[in-house]
Amino acid sequence: MAASRRSSPPPARVMGSGSGRDGWRLERSAGGVVVRVRARVPNILLIRDPYRRWGLPKGHLEAEEESAEAALREVREETGLSDLLLGPDLGEIDWTFRSRGVRIHKFCRFFLMASARGEPRPEVEEGITACRWLPLDEAVVTIGYENARGVVRRAAEWIRVPERSDDPPWRRETGG
Repeated sequence: MAASRRSSPPPARVMGSGSGRDGWRLERSAGGVVVRVRARVPNILLIRDPYRRWGLPKGHLEAEEESAEAALREVREETGLSDLLLGPDLGEIDWTFRSRGVRIHKFCRFFLMASARGEPRPEVEEGITACRWLPLDEAVVTIGYENARGVVRRAAEWIRVPERSDDPPWRRETGG
């Protein structure tokens, strides 16, 4: 069950305004900050991407797919974890880059997720070479992308050690 959402949070990081210019291709992705509490310490799952940098699992939205649905699918595909609980929307980051001469402006929405069991397996066919659980503070400094660090910092505002094992490892949103 997803946590309630009053409105989408602002982007964790905003890069320049390339989306309105001719010649830019827009891409949309979604991913997750996956948390598992081990020995009462929140751990975050990182993946090592094709560029040999540590980051968060994410991927493109498929036709007519909602961001939350895509985020769950991509985390499952990239990490092999199937038992995921969807949590709060952590907002969107964006960045620009070139690929094969095409200028791309990419937007990626992240969700907090929980995984209580299962061992992650990297999706090597996609260039992911490792999956690794790290304590929250260590994960923030290990991530190789500043905009993804911002997402994990935002997740840290939600994460807590639950009192009961069947509670999610994030605070509940209060009414208001």
